[in-house]
Amino acid sequence: MQREIKKMEQAARAAWMYYVAGKTQQEIAHELGLSRQVAQRLISLAKEQGIVHVQITHPIAECLKLASEIQKKYQLSLCNIVPSGRLDGDSVIEMISVAGAELMEQLINKDTPQVIGIGSGKTLRCIIDALPYLHTPQHQCVSLIGAIARDSSATRYDVPLSFAEKLQCRHYILPAPLYADNEEDKTMWCQHRVYKEVSEKALNADITFIGIGEVGIGCPLNSEGFITDEQVNMLLEKGVAAEMLGHFIHANGERLSTPLDLTHTSVQLQAHSNKQIIAFSGGEHKYPAIRAVLNGKWISGLVTDEATARKLLAEE
Repeated sequence: MQREIKKMEQAARAAWMYYVAGKTQQEIAHELGLSRQVAQRLISLAKEQGIVHVQITHPIAECLKLASEIQKKYQLSLCNIVPSGRLDGDSVIEMISVAGAELMEQLINKDTPQVIGIGSGKTLRCIIDALPYLHTPQHQCVSLIGAIARDSSATRYDVPLSFAEKLQCRHYILPAPLYADNEEDKTMWCQHRVYKEVSEKALNADITFIGIGEVGIGCPLNSEGFITDEQVNMLLEKGVAAEMLGHFIHANGERLSTPLDLTHTSVQLQAHSNKQIIAFSGGEHKYPAIRAVLNGKWISGLVTDEATARKLLAEE
């Protein structure tokens, strides 16, 4: 415990020197008597643990204009666009993470109790890492998706617990694997009292935060062991462009029925919902998925990047 406290204090000291004093990593390493690599890790740790809360207050006019046009075109209640230029995918996710964490903090009520639904995925995990610790024990965080793979392992991108830790609130887990072994097992999982109570709570959440996934060989569902290469190819042949909570969305925006539905256990999606459903997604490889979800009106709000927004607006 003492070692962990000392490490966090070092991370905070490195963060002050890097973000406030403007010192380089090499200068910080020299000052703290560490290697440059250790100093770099401490700065990253400070950001991951919410010690550093980045806030850029000056708006970018072009991004505001794009957000307004996307909001109007797709009838969204809100849209935030981060500048992306020619940045690579990881850099885009970093920028969406900062903007997403700031939006989450704004939407999470500081006083009135809320039930907050939370999905899964790499982008959501990065956003929650960037979210500062909020003392909001009056809230309830509820999982929308089972995070157990076929081999009984848990996905690295299971984020509701991390989210609940940041909010210091109660967390409800959806007690089921994302895909059951067979139809009988699905019935067993979904008829359980706890599953029914949690899924009902999730369906009636005051606000929902969700990711948008692409579908292809090597996509998270595939690489994490939820669906096989053969199933990926089957989905692509059917015209699937997006995935949310294990539900598959056709390029035209409609939810596609597939054999995987027979064993799928996630909370149901609702298109044209009047509830707040905020999605976070960006990068060139996510564009077809984002477009499909917007076409189907599955979400009410979106945080994405400048390049994706321009492509969305360029299409008829």
